[in-house]
Amino acid sequence: MQHLRAQPCSPLPGRLTEGPVWDTRRQELLWVDIPDGLVHRAALTQDVTPDLVAVSTLRFDRPVGAVQPCASGALLAAAGTSFLRLEQDRPVAEAVELAAPVLPEDGLPRRMNDAAVDPAGRLLAGTMAYDESPGAGALYRLDGEGLVTLLDAVTISNGLGWSPDGTLLYYADSPTGRVDVFAYDAVTGALSDRRPFAVLDRGVPDGLTVDGAGRVWVAVWGGGEVLALTPEGTLHARVEVPASHVTSCAFAGPDLDVLVITTATEGLDETRRRAEPDAGRLFVCRPGARGLPSVPYADR
Repeated sequence: MQHLRAQPCSPLPGRLTEGPVWDTRRQELLWVDIPDGLVHRAALTQDVTPDLVAVSTLRFDRPVGAVQPCASGALLAAAGTSFLRLEQDRPVAEAVELAAPVLPEDGLPRRMNDAAVDPAGRLLAGTMAYDESPGAGALYRLDGEGLVTLLDAVTISNGLGWSPDGTLLYYADSPTGRVDVFAYDAVTGALSDRRPFAVLDRGVPDGLTVDGAGRVWVAVWGGGEVLALTPEGTLHARVEVPASHVTSCAFAGPDLDVLVITTATEGLDETRRRAEPDAGRLFVCRPGARGLPSVPYADR
């Protein structure tokens, strides 16, 4: 088993940095800071130890759970409880709502959380209640046909990633403490045959990504690490991160060989914040693996 350690990058720390995704068209990294409604872009240097160089920041008027590039060059943001499309290089005020789920009338405030695009260009995105009420969230699919609920009774809808052949979907409802795997119909986007894939021995699973060999890299909230699991669910590598609350990860760079890791300061008391001065930053390492090319949302 590999033991690796991630190094912090230059961008300033955020409260809840999440959802890194490599924008192949622009050769830039996108990520969000959820509670502050921020969408960041950065270029990745090609040094021996790569670094991220900030390019731009967009500020939305609501929390942004995730952002994805579109085939048209626009951005698709899972923001508040809506899906917003923002044309390339336009001000945030011009974002257009594409869809919004019909939420239960139970008075629980909710927001969008993690999201990812499947190999066919459909968006999968989940929700959660602000107070993390059990079963208050759901997982949705958005495409040109509209919005469909895939799962309900989810608590904190989190990591999403597909096997290299697109026939499996890995998914984390964080409080369960495990990553599940579904059979995925690449033609229809339907889910079936849900089963446990891996149970964590500490912390809870947050965001995840899949590499070209089919290994699943899982960010561990409360564990200060990213775990790489083989397609059989056995441990392949452990990436140490000097921040307890690791939120997500993605492969980036022209060769998709740099693992970018996001972290958070949310949930840390003052003592822990002093002990973890780099919490909330982005981190990188070269794990000797390459990711799968990201697919933009099919908006054309």
